[in-house]
Amino acid sequence: MSGVFDGGDFPEPLRYYDLEGYLFVDVHETFHMEGSIGAFDFFSIEIWKANRAKSKIARRLQKMDPGGRIELELIVRDLTRSLFDAASARDRLHILMQKWDFLLPMASALLTVLWPDEFTVYDVRACGELSAFHTLGDETREDRIWDGFVRYRAAVHAAVDGPLSLRDKDRALWARSAMMQLRDDIDRGFSLPG
Repeated sequence: MSGVFDGGDFPEPLRYYDLEGYLFVDVHETFHMEGSIGAFDFFSIEIWKANRAKSKIARRLQKMDPGGRIELELIVRDLTRSLFDAASARDRLHILMQKWDFLLPMASALLTVLWPDEFTVYDVRACGELSAFHTLGDETREDRIWDGFVRYRAAVHAAVDGPLSLRDKDRALWARSAMMQLRDDIDRGFSLPG
């Protein structure tokens, strides 16, 4: 990729402006061609999910790195290579949550970009639309996390009719929640409830 920034391989700015498109096409394809992604793309996923968390995640990666490294590019390459080499979806979630101490919302976001047919983003808006799974993110037992996530993924599939992809069903739930919130805000005149 030739970019407009000196000394780096960056996407074209207009491509990056559509961050979700960039992630689910460019980053996804790069990952499956190369078997890993670099820090720029990894943190772009983190920004897409929760921009405020990127510094905290960077510090956690440096702290948890088995080699004691501080170079995020090297850490991220090894981490994402281990995801690529993992035998199953469950193993991928295990790597992020148990070995790297990611919480389910961020782990699921990262894995959704890399494997959008196997993962969906665990999100408070989707939980609200499903009227379930609100406490799954608080679970600590690995078997319960995985079993709960499998049920959550099935519920996302079932909640939106039609032959849509898992990713599109996830988007539809998020959008439905956002639209309802905006309607409620307008009805209240944007004043705080209560």
